[in-house]
Amino acid sequence: MASPQQEFNVGIIGYGLSAKVFHIPFIGLTPSLVLHSIVQRSPVPGNSAPEDFPSIKHFTNASELLSDPSVDIVVIGTPPNTHFTLARDALLAGKHVLVEKPFVPTSAQAHELAALARQKNRIITVYQNRRWDSDFLTVQKLIRDGEIGRVIEFETHFDRFRPQKPPASWKLDLPMSKGGGVLYDLGTHLLDQVFVLFGMPTAVLAKFVNQREGRVVTGEGEGQEPDSVSLMLSYADTGMLALVRIGVVSAEEEQVRFWVRGSRGSFHKTGLDPQENHLRAGGKATDPGFGTEDASRYGKLSFVGDDGVIGSRVCPTVEPETYRRFYELFANAVASGKEEDAPVSATQAARVLEIIEAAKESARTGREVAPQSHRD
Repeated sequence: MASPQQEFNVGIIGYGLSAKVFHIPFIGLTPSLVLHSIVQRSPVPGNSAPEDFPSIKHFTNASELLSDPSVDIVVIGTPPNTHFTLARDALLAGKHVLVEKPFVPTSAQAHELAALARQKNRIITVYQNRRWDSDFLTVQKLIRDGEIGRVIEFETHFDRFRPQKPPASWKLDLPMSKGGGVLYDLGTHLLDQVFVLFGMPTAVLAKFVNQREGRVVTGEGEGQEPDSVSLMLSYADTGMLALVRIGVVSAEEEQVRFWVRGSRGSFHKTGLDPQENHLRAGGKATDPGFGTEDASRYGKLSFVGDDGVIGSRVCPTVEPETYRRFYELFANAVASGKEEDAPVSATQAARVLEIIEAAKESARTGREVAPQSHRD
């Protein structure tokens, strides 16, 4: 007879969109995880964790949750300037930790948390859920299967047409020095995907722009935070370039997502993975077809035929693993206690932060900058 599956109690710090849309639903779908408690500082009618989940524990400050011995895992869904202290305190309290992206403001903090997790024999992971976007998995498969050949240029976008500044939020108003802004919010996703595919670049060249106001900025000081960025990551060993672009004044009917050029072909894809919009609209990961892209949204694969003539075909998006896979892997890592089983390790997240730090230095100086791991 099989032994019963071990269960782990999960406490969540923060009750915003992240908790409601990206964490609580997937905790409920992961057999070994149990939603145990939520920290919400100021519940109000219509936005109240105690009203929404009356059968679990509730706290109004993180220290109460961290001191509860029945909590095994802590999910941190607060603004990024709070992540380091909360994650450190959770590890010191003997908890496993899942931190929303962006992980922490600096790579030094990320490496410190990775070392502390090893010291405490606990798992710490970062919610880079877009590793499980179906369009990214399609790109990954095309490269792995050699459909494109040797990658010459990898272009990844997160563009929008939002010429008017949105309402205040940490994503806009928290400075980059504290983990805010577009480079940490959206750039973390794009750079993590580049890192997964190609590893660390040898150099980064960055331009920061305020597209809404029409001016170049440096990313330092008041009025210098960008709303758009263009990064060029170079890989000296292959000659490949990865172009990472985020813009807010992109007037396109279909926004480019990926454009990958290789020695045997290229892949062009527009639109975003459907999971986030589905979840934001109140859908569930158990809904039929969740994460499956409509055929009208498929990308185009161009290829060099045996006769040297270039042709093209529609390239179906792969069957989605969905964001459920992240939580499955995290639960397995907690059960095994092995850092290498974590879906996204703190060390990997630190490497991505090194790329961000190189980009910030490049935008400030106007020079190509090697990430820290290539300087050591």
